[in-house]
Amino acid sequence: MTPTEAPATTTEDPSVVAKLSTLDRFLAVWILAAMALGLGLGRLIPGLNDALAKVEIGGISLPIAVGLLIMMYPVLAKVRYDKLDAVTGDRRLMAASLVINWIVGPAIMFALAWIFLPDLPEYRTGLIIVGLARCIAMVIIWNDLACGDREAAAVLVALNSVFQVLAFGLLGWFYLDLLPGWLGLGDGEHLDISMWKIALNVVIFLGVPLLAGFLTRRIGEKKLGRERYESNFLPKIGPWALYGLLFTIVILFALQGKTITSQPLDVVRIALPLLVYFAVMWFGTFALGKVIGLAYDRTATLAFTAAGNNFELAIAVAIATFGVTSGQALSGVVGPLIEVPVLVALVYVSLAWRRKFSADRQLTSTSHES
Repeated sequence: MTPTEAPATTTEDPSVVAKLSTLDRFLAVWILAAMALGLGLGRLIPGLNDALAKVEIGGISLPIAVGLLIMMYPVLAKVRYDKLDAVTGDRRLMAASLVINWIVGPAIMFALAWIFLPDLPEYRTGLIIVGLARCIAMVIIWNDLACGDREAAAVLVALNSVFQVLAFGLLGWFYLDLLPGWLGLGDGEHLDISMWKIALNVVIFLGVPLLAGFLTRRIGEKKLGRERYESNFLPKIGPWALYGLLFTIVILFALQGKTITSQPLDVVRIALPLLVYFAVMWFGTFALGKVIGLAYDRTATLAFTAAGNNFELAIAVAIATFGVTSGQALSGVVGPLIEVPVLVALVYVSLAWRRKFSADRQLTSTSHES
């Protein structure tokens, strides 16, 4: 189901997209408009990016935090927390997610960064940092738009957040310092980031909306009953997920609009490996989900949690370690510039493939019965 609670789709439906609300159906238009607005504001209004950057606590941008909290809260209020044990018991899903996110993903980004940017070490380092920052925020809404498994998304995002706190610094040392030396690729980079800062990022961008969503579900069901909660309350807060997403995109691109528009050729160089990365991660993981026998909803969840990245953390780490005007920071900024429209497009691809999943399953069931 989408954030605005589009009706469920069957194999007889003429079009999945036709079932979406007007707000959801033109999502790509709204997002491109939000990106253009943000870039325009950042470029045309002197000092806007500096003013927005100052509104922060502990290196966390408050405007972006507010937008992400508004975006994630309605989706997490829809999660059936009483069904989470069914997800944690799916060993195929859990194992596949851990391997793809923490072994395959960083390795692929490392390889692409060196293949596409061998002569640009700052941008290369920034891309590797993006690959290490696994998604814990915006993936929630991509998954919901693609009718993925909400409960599975909540569990996998929580799992990623735990590993992010424990493994980010270690993987940063391995891919930026140790591995380049082993492979004879030159001197490595030292990533100076504390576990506390990563934990704070996780608490703000996941912990707060997750707690709010959980309490809303528990209190709402207790006072209204499950049926009224899901049929009356959830549709009222559903659209706020997209409002929060659009607000976040405007703020994010307003913060970095001048940087992006003043270095277009560099942006293109950084964008190419990112495009390959998102395509390889999403299509490869989607195929894996189908091969290991996951249903469509969990396959979509696995694919989006693998392809998405925590650009908030990547940008914060790059700026804290290398400076706001560094090439590493620019790579972090280009990350969402490419990720947002690409993953929106993949939402539509996923919805189109949803019918094929159902048709294949129905055909298999019929052949078994025969």
